[in-house]
Formats: sequence, C-alpha cells, structure tokens
Amino acid sequence: MPELPEVETVRRVLESWIIGKKIARVRVRYAPIFDNANEEKLNEVLVGQTVEKIERYGKFLVFVFNKNVVVSHLRMEGKYHFGIEGKDFDLQSKESKHMHVLFDYDDGYSLIFLDVRKFGRMQLLDKENYLKEAPLNKLGLEPNSIENFESFYALLKKNRQTIKQALLDQSIIAGLGNIYVDETLFLSRLNPKMKANLVTLNDAKNLVLNARVVLDKAIKLGGSTIKSYHSGNGVDGLFQNELLMYGKEDTPCSECGTNIVKTFVGGRGTCFCPNCQMFVPSKKVKVIGNNTVDISKYVDIDLSDLDDMGGDF
Repeated sequence: MPELPEVETVRRVLESWIIGKKIARVRVRYAPIFDNANEEKLNEVLVGQTVEKIERYGKFLVFVFNKNVVVSHLRMEGKYHFGIEGKDFDLQSKESKHMHVLFDYDDGYSLIFLDVRKFGRMQLLDKENYLKEAPLNKLGLEPNSIENFESFYALLKKNRQTIKQALLDQSIIAGLGNIYVDETLFLSRLNPKMKANLVTLNDAKNLVLNARVVLDKAIKLGGSTIKSYHSGNGVDGLFQNELLMYGKEDTPCSECGTNIVKTFVGGRGTCFCPNCQMFVPSKKVKVIGNNTVDISKYVDIDLSDLDDMGGDF
C-alpha cells in the first residue's frame, strides 16, 4: 500500500497535471468508489469548478475545488493516469475495466482513477468543513508535525498493542505503513514485537526523529516502487534501493552483519535484526542467577514469540 512518501509523490505529479483545470464532466464507472456521492451528484456539484490545489494528510489526497473537496485514498493499488481519450487511453481497451472514475476537463484532458482491486475510495465534502469530518478528523499528527514528544509518548503508553501495530495506527501517527515502520524501528533499535506501552520517552522521541529521516529521504527519492505501485504514468520512486530492513530477510544486517529475520506482527510481514533490535524486557523483570522469570505478566506477550524477538530467555 502506498505510504506517505508515495502519496506525496503522487500529489506533486497531480499538481503538475491539473491545477487550474475546470471540470466539464465526471464519469463514475464503478459506483462503490465514492462513499457518499453518485455520478449525478458529482456532476451537479463539480461541473464548472476549478482545481485550486491538491493537499495531502497522511495517506489521503485532497483535491480542493472552489466550493468542495474530493478526498481520495489509493488503498492497495489505486493510481492516477492523465491524458486525452482516444489518444492516451481507450475506454474500449482490455485495461479500461480498471478505469473507475474519470474527471474530464474542459480542455479535453481527463484524470483517470484506476484500481485493479477496487479498494480505493473517494468522498465528496464541503470545502469549509472537510478537516472536521471523517476521515481526516481521525488522523494523528505526521512525524514532521509532532513537536510535543511527551504527547506522542502518552499515546504509546496507553496502547497495549505491539509497537509496530501502534505505529501503523493512523490515529496515533499518520503516514507510516509497513515499509517505513520497519525502517523506523530499525533506526530506533526497537523490536517490532515489544509492547508500545513499554517505550521510554527517549524511545518515543527517537521514533519520531527517525521516522522524519526515513520519510524525508523517501520523499526526495520519489517514494518506493514496490510490486505494482507506481506514482503515475510510469513515474517510479527509487527509495526501495535504500531500504535497510523491508524485504531484506535472510540478508546481512547493514549494521552488524546478523541475518535479518522475517516474522509476522499483527498479520503484517515484518523484517528486523534480532541483534540490533534485541528485545529487552521491562525493568520490572528481575533475574537472579540462572533462573528465569515468567515475564508475560509484565509485557503481555506469548512466550512462544520470544524466539522471534532475539535474546536469551
């Protein structure tokens, strides 16, 4: 799924295509894409309006018109193409079955939303209130917007999920997905299976700062082109060449040479270094001599998971 850097790359490409263009018609070929509007409503509201700017909040794109906005989430494989019908795309072609929404402009160009899996979603909202309504009002701050580390720390301390699951929660921190959480956790030297409520204030600060580093670099490189993701009309990112953890299972860690391990956390494939990201239990755990203590009551984990977390227990 495209994450913040990929969506930001898409946003910049889209701005170069459609800013200032006026809507002449909207065609919806797969109705469920729009949660709260049909083709008739979209044409009634948007025709004649001009695209003023395109914003991004977390992984959401926001097309800002004169009076309304369209909020778009690409989900797994959504993408945008741009061109002239009959020249750059053909609605009678085999590929056209994946073209679900077309925004036609008065100069003959069209912006086409394609989605093989049909998971992408859009909403039509009023320009005055869209930041106060779902889904945008449910988002946490992005790493670059978090200035109060104590507040972020407090959110983590309330969360009894793993730190990886907490960082994937868009209400806690916006924009991170599977790829960049793995990268951030590695730079922060935190095991993905440790509980979020075990982090220290310094851990929380490091998570934010390292997420900024990862995301900023990824944005500069146009995001990561993974599997079927492309930012638009064949524009690909390069950050996949810089990844330290994601997709690197069974290869040496760049820091210590230990083989990177792949496991699953909350159902998500997760890569980490069992040496650099060795699990360290809570300070409440006391070990005397060679005896071990059942730490599950302190860290709320299955002891069977410890083999995947590194360390000697």
